[in-house]
Amino acid sequence: MKGAFWASFLAIFGKEFVHMRRDRATLVIVLTIPLFQLTLFGFIDQTVTDVPTVIVDQDGTHHARELIDKFRATHTFKIKHITPDPRSARDDITAGRARVGVVIPPDYHDKRTRGEGAKILVFIDGSDSNVSAQALASVNGVANDENIRANTEKLQIGVTPPDQALSVQPIILFNPDGRTANFIIPGLIAILLQIVAIVLTAISIVREREKGTLEQLLVTPIDPLGLMLGKLAPYLFVGLAEMAMILTAMRFGFDVPIRGNLVFLFAMALVYLFALLSIGLAISTRAQTQAQAQQMAQMFLLPSIFLSGYIFPTAGLPFVLRWIGRVMPATHMIEIMRGVVLRDAGPAQLWPNVAALVAISVAMVALSVRNFEKRAL
Repeated sequence: MKGAFWASFLAIFGKEFVHMRRDRATLVIVLTIPLFQLTLFGFIDQTVTDVPTVIVDQDGTHHARELIDKFRATHTFKIKHITPDPRSARDDITAGRARVGVVIPPDYHDKRTRGEGAKILVFIDGSDSNVSAQALASVNGVANDENIRANTEKLQIGVTPPDQALSVQPIILFNPDGRTANFIIPGLIAILLQIVAIVLTAISIVREREKGTLEQLLVTPIDPLGLMLGKLAPYLFVGLAEMAMILTAMRFGFDVPIRGNLVFLFAMALVYLFALLSIGLAISTRAQTQAQAQQMAQMFLLPSIFLSGYIFPTAGLPFVLRWIGRVMPATHMIEIMRGVVLRDAGPAQLWPNVAALVAISVAMVALSVRNFEKRAL
């Protein structure tokens, strides 16, 4: 009895190892996902650093340059450029090129020289409440340090210091109330579209193969590009309908304002869905079973959720992970969604994301067609 038990155990034990060795895709996924999550959460630093910042220096004196150096020394702000044009700060924030704009007025030097209280204006992009809160805290920290230094100098020479040598007038743009829903929901739309589009199309070619109809398609004089686009079109309409439904719920159910152009937003959604559906088809042409196709889709979905800036600011990611995120369509669609919905940005402001999304879409369609042609051969 005991010998029969061990013989059965060892036989089944060996058989399962053989199955695991043959199903290498599943084994790789099982081992890779925990390692990826460990690496990601281990390296992510949620402390906000290198926030793109534009300085509007209308003073142009050494006092203004000293203040700029203090902002730079915090490491919270990464100064993109310095300009005397006050319109540049808001334009750059609307376009997404900057998150903070600091305006140093033309009388800054005169007031500091006379010992009077000087004031600076700070524009902060409130789209991301976490980034805006930390940026505002850092700005106030610079002002407090300057006030302490100025007060100490005045007291040392026996002069009564002003109440505040430097005061900050912050203006939170686009999301002044700091509502998390205004930041999360536009990005969530891109993530939900991604899950539906990739998973649905990832099993389309595999389903044909499992039913035995793929061979019939291969022997017919069908154009590979026509086949791919024909596979994409039904899911494209489903994706657009889902986006319309979610936008309606976002506007009237969660009271998130839509400030931008809806025509432009749906045009970008069309391009985005093409990229996602093409990725799903590329997965489908390589997978052997529907289960394997779904596993491969999950391998793509997980990094795109974490590396796209939907949950964590991309500035907190290591350099390599940040650039991996830049080649994922969700990263650019989230930027477009938040830009259009919250900042009323248009194609002129969002053209880098638009160009990247179009390039990814074209590349993925080409990859799907090439993979199908290889299968046909």
